[in-house]
Amino acid sequence: MQLQMIFDLLVSAGVRIAGAVLALIVGLWVIGRIARLFSSRLERTETDPSLHAFLTSILRIGLQILLVISLASVLGMEMTSFIAVIGAASFAVGLALQGSLANFAGGVLLLILKPFGVGDYIESAGVAGTVAEIQVFYTVLNTPDNRRIVVPNVNLSNSVTVNYSANPTRRVDLRFGVGYDDDLGLVKDTLMEMISGQELVFDAPAPQVLLSDYGDSAITFTVRGWCRRDDYWTIYWDMMEQAKSIFDQRGITIPYPQMDVHMQSADDDD
Repeated sequence: MQLQMIFDLLVSAGVRIAGAVLALIVGLWVIGRIARLFSSRLERTETDPSLHAFLTSILRIGLQILLVISLASVLGMEMTSFIAVIGAASFAVGLALQGSLANFAGGVLLLILKPFGVGDYIESAGVAGTVAEIQVFYTVLNTPDNRRIVVPNVNLSNSVTVNYSANPTRRVDLRFGVGYDDDLGLVKDTLMEMISGQELVFDAPAPQVLLSDYGDSAITFTVRGWCRRDDYWTIYWDMMEQAKSIFDQRGITIPYPQMDVHMQSADDDD
């Protein structure tokens, strides 16, 4: 009789466990489908792209929590006791995962304050790249050389952030050093001709060429010109390449650090 009871209990438990495993597999598949459909629906709406990954992650986590509660019911656990255990476990886990909760709060702040969005090129927390996703706990950046950087949200929310994509225009600043013996008027005219000849540089505000520094071995000129944000690096690299060839053609020197050494013989001390 006892063996029969044990056998019945094992069969019942086995059925419940098998049902829970099956429900887990099906539930995770359904959650994945719902999350993908939700994400694709967001992409077709006018919702801020920065919210897509964040809201999808929240939905996925919420559905997974509901799945765990449902599996507990399938296994025959009393919901009151189960919820009490979940509450105690959540408190303990919350203490252990304070950093993760801080990252979640940081992600909420990023989405509310919007210091940057998906597609912006930013520099913050010691890294720089284009924002690919703002997730629940982390923000994903892609660097210009196609590296992927995952940054905790709390680091971004608590750090100074430079957003290079926030404004539609930028000012290109270039510095050129010339020799002290060069004709400063010729240098200034040459640099102005170079910056004014750039088709991508705006006429207003007008380009500027300014004598900005007297160095140990060179006089430094700063060249400034305004342009569209996306044209910044095109102008920068083109100007840097032009400068050497034009300076060589016009006899303008690009000095390098030098040291004068004066030798004194022993006889000179007498």
